[in-house]
Amino acid sequence: MIPEHKKGRAMQRKTKTAKEEQTVVAWKGFDKNFQCRGHQFEVGKTYEHTGRVEACRSGFHACESPMDVWGHYSFGEDNRFAKVTLGGELSRCGDDTKIAGGRITIEAEVRLPDMIRAAVDWVIAATRGKGDNPSRDSARIGSSGNSAQIGSSGNSARIGSSGDSAQIGSSGNSAQIGSSGNSARIGSSGDSARIGSSGNFAQIGSSGYSARIGSSGNFARIGSSGNSARIGSSGDSAQIGSSGDSARIGSSGNSAQIGSSGNFAQIGSSGYSARIGSSGYSARIGSSGNSAQIGSSGDSARIGSSGDSARIGSSGYSARIGSSGNFARIGSSGNSARIEASGKDAVVSCAGNNACVKAGEGGAICIPYHDGKRVRFAVGYVGEDGIKPDTWYRAEAGRLVPA
Repeated sequence: MIPEHKKGRAMQRKTKTAKEEQTVVAWKGFDKNFQCRGHQFEVGKTYEHTGRVEACRSGFHACESPMDVWGHYSFGEDNRFAKVTLGGELSRCGDDTKIAGGRITIEAEVRLPDMIRAAVDWVIAATRGKGDNPSRDSARIGSSGNSAQIGSSGNSARIGSSGDSAQIGSSGNSAQIGSSGNSARIGSSGDSARIGSSGNFAQIGSSGYSARIGSSGNFARIGSSGNSARIGSSGDSAQIGSSGDSARIGSSGNSAQIGSSGNFAQIGSSGYSARIGSSGYSARIGSSGNSAQIGSSGDSARIGSSGDSARIGSSGYSARIGSSGNFARIGSSGNSARIEASGKDAVVSCAGNNACVKAGEGGAICIPYHDGKRVRFAVGYVGEDGIKPDTWYRAEAGRLVPA
């Protein structure tokens, strides 16, 4: 039997342990329905896992680094993201910052700009105080070893790393950061940053204005939330996101995923199987690779594609869409669209008013009109009923007529 004074101590120790239970703020991805692996989540709710917690196997999973989430749920496929708190039993995975918990609270849904800023803050926090006199201006910091942690808060810093798994953070303006090792994590919150990475699996985030970011390695994840960003990637399977205005984004690697939510974006891709999405106004999007998928929801978009089997969709007003590749599929729901598909066997469908369409040999055209009672479609096939190739048409009284 335990004496009363020892019972009190045991109870005190138990209470202290409970109060000191570790919680971790992290970031989690979901599908468009806010589900993960079939489990439905809601913002503001807490969920408990029953049974063993093991990272990559069981429990509720999230990532401490926001850009690690993109490895599981990319931002270019209508996926959604949230800031969460993990508690209870915790288990970590060695591949990235993935962590599993026995309890998860969905704190708030976040958008691309929030994810990018959080990614930059995470890297800077992880590297704070790790540089050589990191707070002074014009610092020169170099590292050739693996797993380096370098932080700088002064202006005009120059930071170089050639080892793998480097973590580099800079909060000063006009930083110049270069990394040639694999799996680098680079974050910059100052304006006019210059960031370059040639290793594979780089994660680069910038929240300052006028950033210049370049990556030549495969599987790069690049995010920028500042205005006037210039982002270039030549490696395959890049994921590039920008939420600032007047961004210029270029990718020459295959299977790129590019998303932009700022206005006046200019996006170009020459690799195969690109996925490009833009929600800002006056976007300029061009793709020359085959099997591109391009979507735009902002007004006054200009979209061009020269590769075969392109899939192009636009919901904004006054869109201008051109495609010269074969087998294109183009859809527009905004008013006053002008769509030109000069490749063979293209299919063009419009849902907005006042559309004009031009199609090449073997093309099919569908344009809406109003007959006084309801909306109907005028359908035409190039080579039939007088429909000529490479000629502008509009819908009138149930027929396609030259525009």
